[in-house]
Amino acid sequence: MPSGQRGFACCDRCAAHASGVRAGAPVEAVAARRRLLKAAVLRSQAEQGLAARATAAAARLGKPGPPADRPGFADPAAHGPAAHGPAAHGPADGPEHRTGFADATQLPRTVSGVVQDVSPHVLVLGESASEQRYALAPDAVAWHGGLQEPAALHQGDRVVVRLSPSGRQVADRIWANIGRVTGIIVERCGNTLVVDEGATRNRQVITLRPGALGRIQVRFPDLEPGYLVDIIGLRGDEELLGMIPATSQPRYPVQRLPTPPLVSGRVPDTIIGSATWHEPHNEPPGVLGIDYPALDPETGCAEEVADRAQRSYARMPYLAIGSVLRVRNDCTSAECLVPVTGCASMARLFNDRCVTCGTSPRGRIADLTLASFVALGGELERGCFNATITIGA
Repeated sequence: MPSGQRGFACCDRCAAHASGVRAGAPVEAVAARRRLLKAAVLRSQAEQGLAARATAAAARLGKPGPPADRPGFADPAAHGPAAHGPAAHGPADGPEHRTGFADATQLPRTVSGVVQDVSPHVLVLGESASEQRYALAPDAVAWHGGLQEPAALHQGDRVVVRLSPSGRQVADRIWANIGRVTGIIVERCGNTLVVDEGATRNRQVITLRPGALGRIQVRFPDLEPGYLVDIIGLRGDEELLGMIPATSQPRYPVQRLPTPPLVSGRVPDTIIGSATWHEPHNEPPGVLGIDYPALDPETGCAEEVADRAQRSYARMPYLAIGSVLRVRNDCTSAECLVPVTGCASMARLFNDRCVTCGTSPRGRIADLTLASFVALGGELERGCFNATITIGA
């Protein structure tokens, strides 16, 4: 294979892969993934509806209702899919519910949309039919391949916006056209990689930005077929312009995965490791959820990677779709309850560490939706944060 910078289809083999990138994942796998997500969201809503009826019945009888901080007994308005156009999430629990689902008065709310206009003080998002205006905080910054002033954004940029808890219409952080590809390299042609992200996703193309290649190869020295890669960059229509290594590359090809350590005794209720995020795929952009690396095999993980590691490197019990976990960002101390909405088969292949604040134990324990990652105080361009998961909280 040539090693210099070349065009997108620099050889016949890459051209063949590139032509199939947009062909779509297997219909059965995509349908299965949608069923899993629907089951998780609807199960959560059903539990909340039950809680609401129980609270109403208790009120009629003059008795206290069920505790609001138990999973499935949160305020029905406090959890659910985000609104669309632009996508948003902002549950409205009371400030006393610090252990429940994400609360907009305590944790940041995220919105996403297309930039219609921007000035030093105001950001306008939306489509042609509707617009939303957000004031820019004095210290607001934007990321578009690097940190810059929000006023430098362009009309048509797709952005993810973190709103300040102190003002629901005040934006304090913006990410423009950010994307991420995590998976197994199946082809390399010069600075172009074709990456397998799993059964339910199309193969992704990464074009490594020449100016960022050295930085990426410091943490991902083996950019060759068969090795794992995790890169953040600017999302285009057909490819990702790779700019930042999200984590460090495990020093093994997927054909020779090291055996996860055997464990004995009771699996702890609290698990410590690293939490990452993924781009929305067959899910609402603002939904709060978590792809869990140790989904019950009986569920039939739609994203399963054939002939790969069946156990996570972290010590984790099997869980089912719809299970509710308490996820804590150990770097910011922010925490909230999120439902399991999918399986993170790729996360099981990584035994890396997160070094956002200190060094986490090896193993990825959560692959959060973009909205969950931001709500818990994560910075998307950093790729991960040190996390603690509590089961049955």
